[in-house]
Amino acid sequence: MKLKLFIEYDGTNYSGWQKQNNAKSVQGTLIKSIESAFKKTKGENKLIDLQGSGRTDSGVHAIEQVAHIECNTMLAPHILNFKINDELPSDINILKIEKADSKFHARHSAVSRQYLYRISKRRTAFEKKYVWWIKDKLDVTEMKKASELMSGMKDFLSFSEPDEENKSTKVLVENIDVSEDDELILIKLKASHFLWKMVRRITGSLVEVGRGNISKEKIKYYLDNYSNEPSKFTAPPSGLFLEKIYYK
Repeated sequence: MKLKLFIEYDGTNYSGWQKQNNAKSVQGTLIKSIESAFKKTKGENKLIDLQGSGRTDSGVHAIEQVAHIECNTMLAPHILNFKINDELPSDINILKIEKADSKFHARHSAVSRQYLYRISKRRTAFEKKYVWWIKDKLDVTEMKKASELMSGMKDFLSFSEPDEENKSTKVLVENIDVSEDDELILIKLKASHFLWKMVRRITGSLVEVGRGNISKEKIKYYLDNYSNEPSKFTAPPSGLFLEKIYYK
């Protein structure tokens, strides 16, 4: 049986999504919890594989990560949902489990992903783990103008870190939106795929535009020419959330 899982998590205490031998990961914690739930259930239950829609870095959160599991079980999806959640720590929660087509793959079947970055305009007692507090007053109008240059098919090599997966650095950005309210500046990106540290470097670069340290023309230069300069602007992981995965 193949099952589709919708998962939320606080990534603060994890080394990222991907299972690692010497560090605590979200994927590794899920595997242990699923196996523990199966051991406590009568009948033949076995986890064969668990794959996520993509990796999130250390400290990055998810509002709705998607994964699939292949398993041998007679448990109904909603029963399995309860049983796994009983084994999980409080900072990981399975929102829903549903049956999936045998050809479904959480990563390869995805057509686009959406991330959200939260910048706080003020010091906060409760949300430090989930925002980037910036003391400077940012020019959000200029940040919006600079972000518009990133829309469409562009080369984001300057905004990424080398990755062993060798993904194409050309990314189709379907939508990028910069908005604000009384307390937060929100940067939302929807794209075909994301490169390692891409969202954090885009965010950091837009913040530098908002501070008046670089111009939107500089952003265009980074897109047209490789530069390592955006690496200096990399935003912290605390404000970054994987928001949604889109499928056909």
